[in-house]
Amino acid sequence: MIKVSVVGAKGRMGSHVVDAVNGAADTELALTLDAGDDLGRITPENTDVVVEFTVPSVSLNNVLALIGQGVDVVVGTTGWTDEKLDQVRAALAEAPRKNQSVFIAPNFAISAVLADHFAKVAAPYFESAEVLELHHPNKVDAPSGTAIHTAHAIADARKAAGLGEVPDNTETDGGSRGQVIDGIHVHAVRLRGLNAHEEVLFGNAGEQLTIRADSFDRISFMPGVLLAVRKIATGDHSGLTVGLDHFLDL
Repeated sequence: MIKVSVVGAKGRMGSHVVDAVNGAADTELALTLDAGDDLGRITPENTDVVVEFTVPSVSLNNVLALIGQGVDVVVGTTGWTDEKLDQVRAALAEAPRKNQSVFIAPNFAISAVLADHFAKVAAPYFESAEVLELHHPNKVDAPSGTAIHTAHAIADARKAAGLGEVPDNTETDGGSRGQVIDGIHVHAVRLRGLNAHEEVLFGNAGEQLTIRADSFDRISFMPGVLLAVRKIATGDHSGLTVGLDHFLDL
């Protein structure tokens, strides 16, 4: 049995993780912590893997503390920058255990991970590309970590294929063209009734390809969370791993 502790256990995602861990045949719930609780209670003796679902303002400090306590961490909190990821790598280099692991997922939904992969495959074949992400209005970051990850993947594939800039003759848009990430326009919608959705739009003269992933309920993220927990628990993925695609044999 894999002993799993959940940080952010009372949150929207954390509560689902608690249920998923309790419902799986190969995992058992060790500790549940939330804001104000002492992370020092989590040790290698009582926990194999920690699942961290909190908010961007505290997630980095949580992860650094857990690394210092010698436990492996699966992170679902978004808002990770290159600078923050470098801090995690530096902490892992000094970790108490040489094979310690941190896994960070921009998105745990299998559909979203596959959409991101398909977008990377399609990117070299289209002149234009844009990303549209749609979420509930309680989401604290915009654009989403998934959309940022997708934009970077598209940009990398375009560069590798020798494509130039995405065509855009807009002169003054007042921000309506969205945030530009690595040359790709990313648009964020926050609307009551939505959960988590992403569209990747590709265009050539006379044709268009749309790749869309929809998560209608947070339960859709749980198979990905459990997959990450199981992979990290094997001890075969030391260091920092970013993206569930690493575990899907794509």
